[in-house]
Amino acid sequence: MTGIALHPAPRPPAEQPAAGLGPLGAHISAAGGVSEAAARAKAIGATAMQIFTKQASRWAERMCADDECIAFRAGIAATEVRRIAAHDSYLINLASPDPVLRARSLASFIAELRRSEALGIDYIVSHPGNYMDDRASGLARNIDAIVAALEQAPGRAMVLIETTAGAGTGLGATFEEIAALVEGVPRSHRDRMGVCADTCHVFAAGYDLAGDYDGVWARFGDVVGFGRLHMMHLNDSKFGVGTHRDRHELIGEGYLGEGVFRRLMTDPRLAAIPKVIETPKGDDPAVTDARMLTRLRSYAADG
Repeated sequence: MTGIALHPAPRPPAEQPAAGLGPLGAHISAAGGVSEAAARAKAIGATAMQIFTKQASRWAERMCADDECIAFRAGIAATEVRRIAAHDSYLINLASPDPVLRARSLASFIAELRRSEALGIDYIVSHPGNYMDDRASGLARNIDAIVAALEQAPGRAMVLIETTAGAGTGLGATFEEIAALVEGVPRSHRDRMGVCADTCHVFAAGYDLAGDYDGVWARFGDVVGFGRLHMMHLNDSKFGVGTHRDRHELIGEGYLGEGVFRRLMTDPRLAAIPKVIETPKGDDPAVTDARMLTRLRSYAADG
């Protein structure tokens, strides 16, 4: 079977935070097929998860067969997972001035939206593109491509623009650019737009969560708005603030440090936001991820 027209049954609303703890999980391997991710999520006690629906470093696209969609949703139903994100391909650059690369990126992004819709995935996390020539033009190209993709792939899955570290000509390192990318989408499609804040990226971009936690989130609230925040990536950083280096570290073991994650896990503004880790996996991904999630839960419980 090769269709992707199945309409997934809606999942219940995101769990309300118990003792300050909302949906929490990790980026989960989909090796062997996306349906295999459910058991891996269950093994680490995840209530949220993120996956790749295809190989992230290849252009080759694929459709989701009906039996694959059924198996995926059945697997998820047997877990405590309540919020699921797909991360789009690392090759996609919707801001590119190169017409060939941009067309290829748009086709890949549309395919990602369609796969995610067929699988019943809630969010597609997307890095803003690299403008390569002119920043304002790159922002405009990125917005135009998102609008075109949403028009060609209708559904309930939301696009979440991820904050970036700000290396090179990458967009999305400032809260202003993140807000511009969301607000640039017409109101008719804006209900499918949101934001994913990555703690490592925010810190690397120059927002000092370790030294001015309250100030950073006040700025985020003023410029982006907490109502647009639908997911967080909880990652410590191997490098200091403002270095523009996107290198994740284990929770509490990098330059952000334990104190920041204790605050993140007890901040009432963030309590219900689904959170996933993308930290180093080590020799045994399940063991390492479970240890990091236990650590984060302990911060919430202590708070």
